[in-house]
Amino acid sequence: MAVGLRPPQDLLPVPGVTLAACSAGIYRKPRPDLCLMAFAPGSRAAAVFTRNAFCAAPVQVARSHIAGASPRYGLINAGNANAGTGQRGIDDAVAVCRAAASLGGCLETEVLPFSTGVIGEFLPVDSIRKALPALHGRLSASGWIECAQAIMTTDTIAKGVSRRVEIQGRPVTVTGIAKGAGMIHPRMATLLAFIATDATLDKAVLHELLGDAVRGSFNRISVDGDTSTNDAVLLVATGKSGVPAGAAGSTPDVQAVQAAVSAVCVELAQAVIRDAEGATKFISIRVEQGASEAECVRVAEAIAGSLLVKTAFYASDPNWGRILAAVGRAGVEGLDTSKVGIDLADVRIVEHGARAAAYTERAGKEIMSHAEIPLRIRLGRGSYAATIWTCDLSHDYVKINAEYRS
Repeated sequence: MAVGLRPPQDLLPVPGVTLAACSAGIYRKPRPDLCLMAFAPGSRAAAVFTRNAFCAAPVQVARSHIAGASPRYGLINAGNANAGTGQRGIDDAVAVCRAAASLGGCLETEVLPFSTGVIGEFLPVDSIRKALPALHGRLSASGWIECAQAIMTTDTIAKGVSRRVEIQGRPVTVTGIAKGAGMIHPRMATLLAFIATDATLDKAVLHELLGDAVRGSFNRISVDGDTSTNDAVLLVATGKSGVPAGAAGSTPDVQAVQAAVSAVCVELAQAVIRDAEGATKFISIRVEQGASEAECVRVAEAIAGSLLVKTAFYASDPNWGRILAAVGRAGVEGLDTSKVGIDLADVRIVEHGARAAAYTERAGKEIMSHAEIPLRIRLGRGSYAATIWTCDLSHDYVKINAEYRS
């Protein structure tokens, strides 16, 4: 069950975006598994994709399409990753783009494909083609929540966030949905996420805005150290608000949109961790006093990726030596361990590189039993800091992944 997370109740429509979802029969049991997003002509887009060398066919096609055209549609399926499928996988991804384009009266390069699900199986192109006409006919500005549900795989809860800001006295909306619960680790992206705004932004600003938002959100979460073949984050600006936030450079209006997009990305990223496969704890790891942000991230990732640390959190076992060991093996050159400190919430565990004099096992266990746990590491080397969000590792994680294809 998701930790401190509820399904989205109201997601704000974004002028210039319509969506719909349906069952295309991709799963063995009928359930929503196909989503179509339509973007107004003239919309601009930026995307970030997985760094996995075995990137899926839809990633390759979407990357090519977005580089050469402004998108009119996004087509997302769950239940089949279309990864590890060679040239046929690419041909299949292009084929469903062509089918969507024929319905929408646009070029196939103006359709961006995305897939999630089992790796190594061919995409059921005919099933998707058959479902598209009815799906296209149901496009609605209020379709965000049904699409958030349709793109789920091992997620237990839909994930969606909206923000609204005022620019030049007029409202500008940012709404996003995401899916992800496993195969999550910072190698951007770490899931599928689709974010739209009605702000007017040129493509260069959009790319910069998305890159900054991703660095502080989706690249700061880790479930299991795995990075999917299909990860992607898409940001679309329709310009339908009529508010020119800025063509280039940083202006107060661009900064307002940036803050809203970043807030949506952070909340979606945290929702992924809260709904991580089998998770019972949501853990914030903040590393402070680093010589650089990069080394703070490295230390936080070492802790977040430690199976020993994660299982200790699951058991509410204050085995702080596992945390200390993870800090030590993070590869911080010249680390003076006598300056390292570790706090669990308001309980000081380690001071000057050793067990704090006032620390008690009882106090540590009490904090470890909470569903949400802040962990703070002080390196004593500088003024930089970084935060990673992670979860514990439970019996259910093993069960979910052992039975994933059953």
